[in-house]
Amino acid sequence: MGIVLVSVPALGFQPELISTTGQQPPPAAAALDNPIDVSIDLLMDRGRQAYAEQRFNDAVIAWSQAATALRPAAAATPSQPPQLSRALALSYLSAAYLKLSHWEPAQNSITQSLDLLPAMPASALEQQVTAQVRNTLGSLQFAQGQPQSALETWQYAGELYARIDDNGTRHLNNLLNQVQAQQALGYYQQARRTLGAVEQHLPQLDRSLQIRGYQILGQTYRLIGDLGTSQTHLKTALDLAQEQERSPIFLELGNTLQAQDDWPGAIAHYQQAAAAATSTDIRVKARLNQLKVQTQTAAESFPPDQLASLANDIATMPAGRGQIYAYINAAQSCLTLGSPPALQPAAQLLAQALQTSVALHASPAEAYGRGYLGHVYEISQQWSEAQTLTQEAIAIAQSINATDIIYQWQWQLGRLLKQQQQTELALQAYQDALANLQLIKQDLVSINQDLQFSFRDSVEPIYRDYVSLLLQPENTAQNKYESQQQTQNQTNRLQKARTVIESLQVAELDNFFRTACFKDQQVPLEDLQPDTAVIYPIILADRLEIIVSLPGQALQQYTAPVTQTKLEQTLVDWRFQLEKPHTSPIGKKLGKELYTWLIDPIAPTLEQAGVQTLVFVLDGALRNTPMAALYDGEQYLVEHYAVALSPGLQLLGPQPLQATKVTALLAGLTQARHDFSALIHVEDELKTIDSLIDSHLLLDEDFTTDSLTQTVAESNRPIVHLATHGQFSSIAEDTFILAWDRPIPVNQLSALLKAGDLDRTDPIELLILSACETATGDSRAALGLAGMALQSGTRSTLASLWHLDDASGAAFIGLFYEELKRPNTTKAKALQAAQLEFLKDPNNRHPSHWSAYVLVGNWL
Repeated sequence: MGIVLVSVPALGFQPELISTTGQQPPPAAAALDNPIDVSIDLLMDRGRQAYAEQRFNDAVIAWSQAATALRPAAAATPSQPPQLSRALALSYLSAAYLKLSHWEPAQNSITQSLDLLPAMPASALEQQVTAQVRNTLGSLQFAQGQPQSALETWQYAGELYARIDDNGTRHLNNLLNQVQAQQALGYYQQARRTLGAVEQHLPQLDRSLQIRGYQILGQTYRLIGDLGTSQTHLKTALDLAQEQERSPIFLELGNTLQAQDDWPGAIAHYQQAAAAATSTDIRVKARLNQLKVQTQTAAESFPPDQLASLANDIATMPAGRGQIYAYINAAQSCLTLGSPPALQPAAQLLAQALQTSVALHASPAEAYGRGYLGHVYEISQQWSEAQTLTQEAIAIAQSINATDIIYQWQWQLGRLLKQQQQTELALQAYQDALANLQLIKQDLVSINQDLQFSFRDSVEPIYRDYVSLLLQPENTAQNKYESQQQTQNQTNRLQKARTVIESLQVAELDNFFRTACFKDQQVPLEDLQPDTAVIYPIILADRLEIIVSLPGQALQQYTAPVTQTKLEQTLVDWRFQLEKPHTSPIGKKLGKELYTWLIDPIAPTLEQAGVQTLVFVLDGALRNTPMAALYDGEQYLVEHYAVALSPGLQLLGPQPLQATKVTALLAGLTQARHDFSALIHVEDELKTIDSLIDSHLLLDEDFTTDSLTQTVAESNRPIVHLATHGQFSSIAEDTFILAWDRPIPVNQLSALLKAGDLDRTDPIELLILSACETATGDSRAALGLAGMALQSGTRSTLASLWHLDDASGAAFIGLFYEELKRPNTTKAKALQAAQLEFLKDPNNRHPSHWSAYVLVGNWL
């Protein structure tokens, strides 16, 4: 399992008791003139205290009693108006039900609350209460997968806060809720603007609210992937809190440093948080995160003393959701080690979590507890006991419609059934797990802030395990005697495997952008051009599977007996050789080895079908591979085929570029900017292009973010060519291109290109990024290239996997445009022709000069 970070709660509904006089309620022991008011205040305060301690069932009881007491018949002579108080109590009750995943009671409570509110809130009190109730409604809508409705609800609440000039924590939390919805919908620029509004509010607040605000901002920026800004805000909070409680800020700084892979820094801050903590809650969270990092990153023996001390700390926490998940987190650390000495303590911690969750009727926590206890039995290979516990966890999660929990244990059930040779049942379990994943609309990384998994550990393996089972030899082997039904079964499984691997591409891109914005609307790629083959290499732990789609033919499967470890190491070594300026025997040997695995099995089929263009839907580490440079011992792959890449998604109604006039918007930097070196040949490159086709040029100080945005919107040119420094990474914030005024992150570049697209008659056909490269040492960096290509809405993107010699890069791009102008060519064939021209040139024939260029998207 991946690292699980525990945070100080920041996002989501934060219940605050608002009295009907607009003042904070008196202490619980205070006496009021009316005993009914005293009882109601006590119940409301008791519910708020239980909610804060994550004892949500107790909160439900207290707020239910308060709502009942505030009925008109029951509260006939209150000293304060009961209607707004009852609306508040019901909204609090809805929030507590939401935390318990009791959807119907949550909906009923919020509906009753809304019915009590005035249609047009007039007074400050009415507006304040209405805003609070709407905040709860937005939380419920968001949890039910309705981010657009949630955003509109939260925005209305925000308008009410603005009317009454409430810029305190309630409005702050409201704005951060809006960020959640905007992020889920892919409204990146809106999310940034909202966060900017939060920052503008902070200077007007008192110091304690400023500290809390910067802390929340730090956590929020971490959750949306902007780690640098997260760290900046948390350090601001730390500076402001010189004489106040600093342990929550140390905790959040540790989480941000952990996300930046700064393990020593993270551990140091967790230790500071634990040492400075005045509350058991913060101390436990810091110690849990420290233990997680240690067990995940250090090859050390099981730390029994540290765990025993941590377990004692957890036992002193209030019996509530926080304590239950603390036990589960500690058990996860044990399971991460996977060693026999760690299993017994893990089982004991989970047993304690189960005991508390059953006593408190905490169904989600009970589902987690039983599921992880099943995992303990899975590790110890006690399949029957593991299966029973896993099925119990699924049943509990299904009873409360907790989709985010269900998929994890359906995946575990699939693994257990596979181990017991129950293949058909295992396939169904995997299929159910993936179906539930598709229902989750929010970011898969942040489904549950208490149990926050890494995508690679908790999501990606489900897809791979399922595909491996679909394609295992006993499921796909054929012989001449097999029936037509068996042949159809094989075809169905190949189709399912292809669909699953394309869905994985979507899920990875959703995770990359931390949103669920890519719609799974696919076009059958093999139907687009008769001389094109679509190839899906699928990396599995024990082998490489290859699915080939040919026009008018059934899908075909080929298997290369190479392990994932061997394949990935070969790819790394080969890429290193390719980037050298001179060809080495070992580089050719590695290229030949990869050719043997990837192309040799399918070469006869391709030749027989008369294929001219290969479209690869690349998987995992293969995305960083320049497929055109695969070597058969005598020739490179590009000498046989034009090569393009596709994420397997809808190609935006592909049409040949030749159907439009070849004109371009050109932008580039020649001078050193923002710690990046000068690109002295960029001016020659852009002027060469300008001489070949009709162009509009933005050079150096004319190439700013604003000028690019305006020109894209006003221009209807089908090609946008950016000749500047840039980087593709598996982390969105590290994927950018450089303008004169600043680096433009991928989210903002994609948004400005897409926004410009709305004002254009035709979409951008081709985005060319020269002088860019994939991040050094990032095995998944090309994910950023695919993300940029798709999120921007352009039909195709041409970019380079590594930084090229400035002069040869300019010459290559010139050749590409010359070929692109020829009648009846395609983008893929224009790229192939330019690569073949370089192969003829003794000074440029080495793959380092031509193979880095890859075409992603529509190849026509």
